[in-house]
Amino acid sequence: MKRQHKYDIAVKWTGNKGSGTSGYRDYNRSHSVISHNKAEILCSSDPAFRGDNTRYNPEELLLASLSSCHMLWYLHLCAEAGVVVSSYTDKATGMMAENIDGSGVFTLVTLHPVITVTERAMIDKAIDIHKKANAMCFIAKSVNFPVHHRPECKVETTGPDH
Repeated sequence: MKRQHKYDIAVKWTGNKGSGTSGYRDYNRSHSVISHNKAEILCSSDPAFRGDNTRYNPEELLLASLSSCHMLWYLHLCAEAGVVVSSYTDKATGMMAENIDGSGVFTLVTLHPVITVTERAMIDKAIDIHKKANAMCFIAKSVNFPVHHRPECKVETTGPDH
């Protein structure tokens, strides 16, 4: 092992309506994710579980972690390979199966990155690098479900004749 990294985060429940968890419908699922010197993330449970649909839920944050980790590795590997990326967006989707007992498990996540490169000759290499990025992604290596990729690669257009 090269070295270990420690991460700290605080989660604070903010949904006490006055009677705590006296009943299933008596409390709000609102909470905050807090870290030193960073913006607070307002969260709740999924609306299917009595959550606030205007706040992020843990399932969405899991998708965001997978997507951003993949993107950061992808950009790193592209820079090393000489693939110049000028734009990157992703719309990650995930499937979670709810069990009879109310628990749930993610069964798969699919990333849908749309990448723009500066030269047409880079397209094949740009698409191929997703495989290595997935193999290197800390988060993807830590989950017990498949993370698929459906990349789309475009060429940067400049000027009126493109």
